[in-house]
Amino acid sequence: MTPEVLLSILQGLPTTLVLTAGALALGALGGIPLVLLRRSPVALIRLPVRLLIEVLRGIPPIVWLFLIFFGLPSLGVRLGPLTAGILGMGAISAAYLAEIYRGGLAAVNQGQYEASMALGMSTPDMMSRIVGPQVVRVSVPAVATYGIGLLKDSSIAFTIGVNEMLYFASSESRATTDAIGPFLTVAAVYILLSVLSAWGARTLNARLRRRVAR
Repeated sequence: MTPEVLLSILQGLPTTLVLTAGALALGALGGIPLVLLRRSPVALIRLPVRLLIEVLRGIPPIVWLFLIFFGLPSLGVRLGPLTAGILGMGAISAAYLAEIYRGGLAAVNQGQYEASMALGMSTPDMMSRIVGPQVVRVSVPAVATYGIGLLKDSSIAFTIGVNEMLYFASSESRATTDAIGPFLTVAAVYILLSVLSAWGARTLNARLRRRVAR
C-alpha cells in the first residue's frame, strides 16, 4: 500500500458515506409506513405490502441499481449515478428495516398497549410517546448491524458509475502494475470503517439502556 494509492481511494470516501447515510436515512423513513401497513388488520392492505417487502429483499441489490439507472431512462426518467444508488439501496433498506421495526414492535409487552389505551391515549400519541421509544431502543443493534452491512454493500454502486472507494480502487488497479494492492487497501479501509461504526453503535446502545434504566 502506497500513500498515493490510499489518497486516491480516500477520494471516494465522502461519496461512500453519503451513499450509505442517504440510503439508510431513506430506508429508516420508508420502513415506518411499510411496517404499519404490514401490520394492518385488513388483508387487502397487509398482503400486497408483505409481497412488496419480499420482492425488495429477494432481488439482488445490483439488479435494482441496474433497473433504476439503466431502466428508468426508457421511461423518460434520468437519474445521476449517486441519486440512483441512494434510491436503489434506500428502497431495499426500507424493506429490511420494516422487518426490523416489526420485530421491535413485537418485543414491546402487550401490556404497554393496553395501559396506553386505558389512559385514553390516541394511537399516534401511544406510538410516539410510549411504544416508539421502546422500539427504537430494541431495534438499534439490528439497525446498526444492517447499516454496517449497507456500508460494505454500497461498493456495488461503482457498477453504475458512482465514484465511491471501490471505483477509485479499480481505477488504480488498472492504472498500475500492482493489480491487487489497491483492492487490499480499500478492504482495509472498509474494515476500519466497520470497526468504528460497530463501536459507535455499541456506545449508542449502552447510552439508551442507561437512560431506560433510570
